[in-house]
Amino acid sequence: MSKPQNPVQMAVIGAAHGIKGELRVKTFTGEPMALADYGPLYARDGRAFQITDIRPANTVVVVRFKGVNDRNAAEALAGTELFVDRSMLPDDGEEDEFYHADLIGLEIRDDTGAAIGKVVAVHNFGGGDILDVTLSGRKGVLIPFTQAAVPQVSIAEGFVRVDPVAAGLVEDEDGDAPREEGFDPKGRPRRPRDAGGNR
Repeated sequence: MSKPQNPVQMAVIGAAHGIKGELRVKTFTGEPMALADYGPLYARDGRAFQITDIRPANTVVVVRFKGVNDRNAAEALAGTELFVDRSMLPDDGEEDEFYHADLIGLEIRDDTGAAIGKVVAVHNFGGGDILDVTLSGRKGVLIPFTQAAVPQVSIAEGFVRVDPVAAGLVEDEDGDAPREEGFDPKGRPRRPRDAGGNR
């Protein structure tokens, strides 16, 4: 198979591991070891990577790729994103499961149905998926990808609907009510302010 026509990111190569060409790889598959089940993986520039060995290591997998035999060759690959074509992926996921690639580019609508922004990336820093969105006049706003914050996802219609309060975009109507740090009065998780005072 050649370079994917409809690429879906499966992993990103991290640091070299040892001196024999092994690499630490962060996967975006439900089961990290399943990365080896999709055949060749492709970089954005079309280079193909064939996994010859894979093993778990804490939050990542350690992978040996065909033709990568020493630390120098491994270090040169750090940061390389790996993709497969969408046709290689099953379409039998749960109703509320989505591929990151399907979410990127979707329009953000508020609870009135008005378009207020766009999904530019999906991150997971260990506590669940987070939508990185641009809103009118605000860049790099992060929204937790939870049922409360994002109650509706319509891939077919090209949008996600957010609850501005649960997503931490606006203050609750009871903004002066006392609340626990990090939670609003209704008990929904909220993203704390950062040191710069931004949400």
